[in-house]
This record gives sequence, C-alpha cells and structure tokens, in this order.
Amino acid sequence: MARRARALGGTAFSLPGSSLRAVGNPEQARATLHEALRGDCLVFTSPAAVRFAARLLPLRTRARMIAPGVGTAAALKRAGLKEVAIPERFDSEGMLALPELKRVRGLSVGIVGAPGGRELLQKELAARGARVTVAHVYERVPARLDRRHFEPLLRSRSGLYVPLSSTETLRHLLEALPQAARLKLLPGTAIASSIRLQRAAKDAGFARALRAASAHDADLIAAIVAAHRQR
Repeated sequence: MARRARALGGTAFSLPGSSLRAVGNPEQARATLHEALRGDCLVFTSPAAVRFAARLLPLRTRARMIAPGVGTAAALKRAGLKEVAIPERFDSEGMLALPELKRVRGLSVGIVGAPGGRELLQKELAARGARVTVAHVYERVPARLDRRHFEPLLRSRSGLYVPLSSTETLRHLLEALPQAARLKLLPGTAIASSIRLQRAAKDAGFARALRAASAHDADLIAAIVAAHRQR
C-alpha cells in the first residue's frame, strides 16, 4: 500500500498500531478451534486468523467456509479450503447478509479470530439462534513505536490520510503517540474500512472520517485518491 501511495505521488510512512502474536494459552485455543472446525459454518475473520489457526491444528473441516474479504479467502484457499463464500460488502454486516448465515437457528457456527473484533457478528448469530463457538487463535498487542515513527508524522504537512481497518489498532495507536504527534494526526482524514470504524474515528477526534469500500488495500487507496481529489 505504501508503494502504491508513493507511485501516485504521495509520501507514505508507517504508524503501526498493533502487533500480532499467538495467544498465551495454546491448549485452550486448540480446543476451541477443534470445536469450531466441527461446526456447520466457519468464519475466519482475517488472513492472520488463518495463519495462526493453521499453526495450532490442520484446517480440515466440512463446514461451510465464510471470509470477510478476498485476502482471507485467498489465505483459506492456500490452506486447502477451496469453497469459500465472500460477501459483496467486506465487513460483518456483509457476512451476516450471506445466505449461509441468514438461517442458522440450531446450527453450530465457529468464528476464528482475535479478541476485540467481530462482536456484532457473534451477537447477531446468537440472536438468530446459532450455537456460536469463538476461537481466539491470536491477539493484537500495542506496537512499539519510537522516534522513527513519530518524526515523519511530526514533519508531515496538510493533506494527511490515515487508513484504518481496526478499532483496536486505532485505540493502540492513539495511546502510544505522544501528545504532539496526536495533535498532528487528528487534523488529518481517517479512511475507515467500515461504518463502525468511521464512527470510532470521528469519536477519536479526527477532523474528517470517510469510509472505504472495504479493508482491502486497493479500496483504501482508492478512497484516499477520491478524497484528495475533492479537497
């Protein structure tokens, strides 16, 4: 994504909000993943969920597979799971609109991901009568930021765009930045991958919060280009 931004004439620098790591209790994660794999439907919430799950158990299942977007679907196919349903809208609302998840009363549905994400999916599936198993196979922890990250932000000029795909990552980032860096960040434009994240960016104090079509890199870049043209 940074290469694409630079190719379009922009300046790109990294502000990681979260770092991904395996959960602290692998035995519990393995047990809940095993239960999820035995269900009727199985949702992997991200490519990272596929990667960390495969380290715990072979991903063999007869469940109907669901992914929030093309990146997760590609990761599942690389893991040998070929039949994967993808929503038109790459978020929880989009997945909930899929035929596979509309009538789930009495069915077992597994959600494989990390703590702090897809709460809407879990709650709505339970409300629809599904037996939901949540397998946390990795977790997001605050990234370690230093002056290499702060200084490009402090030197940045107007026209700052911040693509966001996780509310937890946004929270981690704002907590990690010193006040001077936060004051430089928040007058910029947040490009959010979902309606909920757009609201979170507004609540965090961004001067402008717009929504991309999905969390896919190409959609985030396209939203930045469109926003910049309208300035």
